[in-house]
Amino acid sequence: MTTVRISRTALTRGTLAALSGLLAGFASLAFAELVSAAVRPEASPVTAVGGAAIDRTPAGVKDWAIRTFGEDDKLVLQLGIVATLALFALAVGLLALRHRRTGAAAVLLFGVVGTAAAVSRPDSTGLVDGLPSLLGAVVGAVLLYVLIGRLTVPHRTAGRDEQREQDNGQGNEQGNEQASEAGWDRRGFLVAATAAAAASTAAGAIGRTLNGRSSRDAVASRASVKLPAPASPAKPTPAGARLRIPGISPFTTPNDTFYRVDTALVVPKVDANSWRLRIHGKGVRQDLELTYQDLLNRPLIEREITLTCVSNEVGGPYVGHARWIGVRLADLLKEAGVKPPSRGGPADQIVARSVDGMTLGTPVEDVMDGRDAMLAVGMNGEPLPFVHGFPVRMLVPGLYGYVSACKWIEDIELTTFDAYDPYWVKREWARKAPIKTQSRIDTPKPFGRPEAGTVMVAGVAWAQHRGIEKVEIRVDEGPWRPALLAEQDTVDTWRQWSYPWQATPGGHTLTVRATDRTGEVQTERRTKTVPDGASGWHSVVVTVD
Repeated sequence: MTTVRISRTALTRGTLAALSGLLAGFASLAFAELVSAAVRPEASPVTAVGGAAIDRTPAGVKDWAIRTFGEDDKLVLQLGIVATLALFALAVGLLALRHRRTGAAAVLLFGVVGTAAAVSRPDSTGLVDGLPSLLGAVVGAVLLYVLIGRLTVPHRTAGRDEQREQDNGQGNEQGNEQASEAGWDRRGFLVAATAAAAASTAAGAIGRTLNGRSSRDAVASRASVKLPAPASPAKPTPAGARLRIPGISPFTTPNDTFYRVDTALVVPKVDANSWRLRIHGKGVRQDLELTYQDLLNRPLIEREITLTCVSNEVGGPYVGHARWIGVRLADLLKEAGVKPPSRGGPADQIVARSVDGMTLGTPVEDVMDGRDAMLAVGMNGEPLPFVHGFPVRMLVPGLYGYVSACKWIEDIELTTFDAYDPYWVKREWARKAPIKTQSRIDTPKPFGRPEAGTVMVAGVAWAQHRGIEKVEIRVDEGPWRPALLAEQDTVDTWRQWSYPWQATPGGHTLTVRATDRTGEVQTERRTKTVPDGASGWHSVVVTVD
């Protein structure tokens, strides 16, 4: 009976010690959130640690995360960070029960890690970014020390407890438990823990509310935007460019389903009224600083452009089409005195910087060769959504997004490829990345079970800034047969295609390949997305009933 009683007491104290660790961790995060409201939301520990983790993750692992979790990759990362912190907090609580000061020191160590992560981010404003993590950890360490103090048996009562246990022998179990627990303050622990939980919840709520104020200003600024009519509108999309086949990707991708791939754990919400863009660097005769209204006051162009992410695997979803409105980037560069290398300009690379510290490198020659590279302010007839770069993003037809499509842009520097490696180049991706000729089967879906007879095979093909000339389909190992092409809108857009297949019962493999307007046939050779985009033919396996 004595053994059982002691185990229950130890279990009770151990459980409460683990709970103390959780409360300390919760308090650390909550008060850090409150402090971040005085610094900036991006300095909160989960965001800072998550961003630092993304920065240090090898390119192959990032690619795996995007393939596995899609656009939920950031949510998975944040949940993983919270789960790790919870396990760490539980362990620290149990450690503190035996080594009180060591446990409190471990909480402070957590603060040091958060501080280091915050100040190491590309958009860090310096040591001040580390204050939320550091001050939050101090609160957590003090709380853990206090709570564990309520669970610790004072040394002066220990001998009495042992004697009482011997005297009680096989006595009443309730009396035994009361005797064994007489050395720690259950009521004091519960009062302190409840007060700490309430205070932490309030601090976190206040912090989130304060952090939300800047977001509300940004939302209000976007709601007030009325995009001017473009001086150079897009040509009407040919009626034959849009196929009405069930299962095929729509020619225009709606904003709410357009793919999103970036490293921002928290989507930046920038107030258009305070936004500024600076253009400077090599070959710039006079630096330019532009406001959002300055851009709207300039002649705007409207263009149909398909974007593709370099992380898009063969047959993958990270490609989409939209109608964009913006200012021609080449015009701004010329106004600043910039010349392309082919005309003697000293800069061959544009480094675009985002408000979250992201850097992308784009060839100056490609931006100034006559294509419709732009600083976009609108997408499918409305101001850019926040997730797609409001107030302004950059895009260059024919280049993968990681070298051209800087969202939330605030700085353009003219430099050289030899002088500077932007974010993704430092992480094993290629310096230059023209989009490869690709095609995809949208319908039937992999492992589908269509009925025998005429089955419409359909999908999209793209080779931005070159255009698609031909799409071919192969059934099993049979001959390549031409698909029916929808009209080509422009060379910067994808092209829909279809093929009426006379399906026979059994298992079949359907394969597609495209040819661009330069005559280049999509290669069969399979490559990974790193370093400059995936290649290979897309196939689907179906069973015909």
